[in-house]
Amino acid sequence: MSSYWPTGDQQPGATPAQVEFARNWRDTPKVVFSSTIGTVGWNARLVTGDAVAEITRLKAEDGGPMRVGGATLAGAALRAGLVDEYAIVTHPVLVGGGTPFFTALDGRVDLHLVETRTFPGGVVMSRYDARR
Repeated sequence: MSSYWPTGDQQPGATPAQVEFARNWRDTPKVVFSSTIGTVGWNARLVTGDAVAEITRLKAEDGGPMRVGGATLAGAALRAGLVDEYAIVTHPVLVGGGTPFFTALDGRVDLHLVETRTFPGGVVMSRYDARR
């Protein structure tokens, strides 16, 4: 991510969606949760402690939007009831494995479709409200 997206909007042939994503990625502060790496760069800070406690603290600070990525981290946030909205992005590729996002849930979550956007290459993003 940090080798491409800081200048992704300046790459030859960058699509409008890539330009938008690159600018958003570059300008958004990031928190990296890891117990195995020692340093992070590019507008990021490292948290090695309790991810749920840190997400809870960040959410209480200003209530602004926050994105959580990665199945393990997202699963912990889901179990803790910290997710208000799901943005599910589907890429038209075939993968043979990985960690599922939704096995972390113990019960049903009622989702309400907010928006669906289709991007070049068949990428689809659907946003769902999950606020109770």
